[in-house]
Amino acid sequence: MTTTKIYAIACASLTLAFTCFAQPDAASTKGSNAPYNEGPVWTLTMVKTKTGLGDEYLKQITGTVKPVYDEEKKQKVILDYKILNGEASGPQDFNILILVEYPNWAAFDNLRDKMDPIVEKIMGTEDQRRATAVKRLDIREILGTKTMREITLK
Repeated sequence: MTTTKIYAIACASLTLAFTCFAQPDAASTKGSNAPYNEGPVWTLTMVKTKTGLGDEYLKQITGTVKPVYDEEKKQKVILDYKILNGEASGPQDFNILILVEYPNWAAFDNLRDKMDPIVEKIMGTEDQRRATAVKRLDIREILGTKTMREITLK
């Protein structure tokens, strides 16, 4: 009789354990419990132009950077780009913000393989691009670049 009781308890315990482990995880059925939904990924480049040279910088990138972004957008390497122009809040602040939108973090995998041919086609050889970059040093300073995910609050 005790063997029967032990066997019954063991079966009941195993059944209960199996039932508990077989239940789907609450998080996996609902998705993330973060207070937001994840969206595309943006790179933000903060540019500080020298006093009075903001328009000159914008003219320069209109002939070089804009065609690159337009081609990348056409080839679906990027989703979109935006350039914001405003007043710096102080002497160490940026006055131009360049934003480039990518569909997700995976878009950064092998990104140079996709971008380098476009950049070379539009902006020339590495030596030509270096000369352009050196010329821009006279009118602007890159204060930093950030990569961030866009979120939408739930």
